[in-house]
Amino acid sequence: MRFDLMHRLVAEALGTGSLVLGIVGSGIMAEKLAGGNGALMLLGNSLPIGAILLVVITIFEPISGAHFNPAVSMVATLRGQLERRTALVYMIVQIAAGCLGAVIANLMFGLSPLQIAQTARTGLGPWFAEFVATLGLLGTILCCARFKPDVMAVAVALYITSAQWFTSSTAFANPAVTIARTLSDTYTGISPFNVPAFLVAEIFGALAAAALFGWLLFPGSTADKAG
Repeated sequence: MRFDLMHRLVAEALGTGSLVLGIVGSGIMAEKLAGGNGALMLLGNSLPIGAILLVVITIFEPISGAHFNPAVSMVATLRGQLERRTALVYMIVQIAAGCLGAVIANLMFGLSPLQIAQTARTGLGPWFAEFVATLGLLGTILCCARFKPDVMAVAVALYITSAQWFTSSTAFANPAVTIARTLSDTYTGISPFNVPAFLVAEIFGALAAAALFGWLLFPGSTADKAG
């Protein structure tokens, strides 16, 4: 079943908005309950993010493909799976919905709806971490789409949950999420001044994944066959 563009855009909006709501909202709650313990805050943030990813990918993938991420839409376009105009609209909707998700999270916790995050996230380590996190995320998606589409939701959720712990940037790996997180000056926020470098790292990570896994997922010549 193929859904029309409006249905697909609404699915992308609901999915991306819910994802950012889960990220920011759980971050605020974790900060309130963890008593300053950084490990507990990260745990209280990463588990709900993995859970909401599992849910939104499962319910919206049949409608829109469950991109929720401009980097995913960009790679789908490069692979000929999404028209350029459609990809552009997907990206606009993802960014707008992500920003709305951050605003809703702020409101739910009695905070000012529109904030500018002050948390500095910068340096070669976090930039490289964003490259690695996005490369890994796109690799997970491409491999599952090729061989195990039925476990896509679980694999992506587990990857992001774990990547929040093994990357120094806590694995934003999503330009829409990165932009949206500038609108909440809370645990998950990022200063707008640090966003451009994150976006560049995420884009290059996605492009690297498209190149690497585009080669890896298709068999080569018969040179490796037994003689």
